[in-house]
Amino acid sequence: MFKLKHPYPPFIQNNTTKLIVGTLPPPRFSTGALLEKDVDFCYGSYYNSLWLFIDKIHNLNLRYDNSNEAIAQRKDFLIENKIGVCDIVESAERDKIDASDLGMKNIKLRDIIGYLKQYPNIDTLLFTGGNSKNGPEYFFRKHLKDYNLKLELMNNEVPRIHQFTIRHTERSRSVSRTIKTVSLTSGSGAANISISRMPLYKQLKAKNPDFNTFDFRVMQYREFF
Repeated sequence: MFKLKHPYPPFIQNNTTKLIVGTLPPPRFSTGALLEKDVDFCYGSYYNSLWLFIDKIHNLNLRYDNSNEAIAQRKDFLIENKIGVCDIVESAERDKIDASDLGMKNIKLRDIIGYLKQYPNIDTLLFTGGNSKNGPEYFFRKHLKDYNLKLELMNNEVPRIHQFTIRHTERSRSVSRTIKTVSLTSGSGAANISISRMPLYKQLKAKNPDFNTFDFRVMQYREFF
């Protein structure tokens, strides 16, 4: 059994309005055995396409290597756009070293609601995956139960959108905040099959044979990044 701790603390600023919520990076990020094109930062795996989508949307010309400059480029983008990152899994155990969410056991979650109360400008959570077992939305739903909260469906089309309301004390007064959640299509290659079955993807592919699953995600992510 291998125990893995999330290698990065939450990246949140006082003016952050959107929070990216995933699960746990591939094990090599916890052990420090990065690949040549990995970046030592949140979503730094070259095989997780989140930064490739963002790079395409904003023409950032990002570096994909182990350099400090590559890390700084990503932090600068997040700060400028008031986006934070707080994956929901703090630690987990695996029987074998792989990146599958399904392989995680004895999972300890981060207190996302606690961070929302600490940073009152956050109004949107961007899940990098849906409600499949051990996905970010799946874990967040479990987390909400600890606070007697639940998600309210707002839009059942992919990406599915929910909302929930939290109450907390701010400057000695009670405040109520509605938070929106967006369950984006995962950036992993495993999601390509589900994308290829979506009616919208089939329609766009029929119009343009060169249209692919990467283009589909870029189109989807553009609205939120």
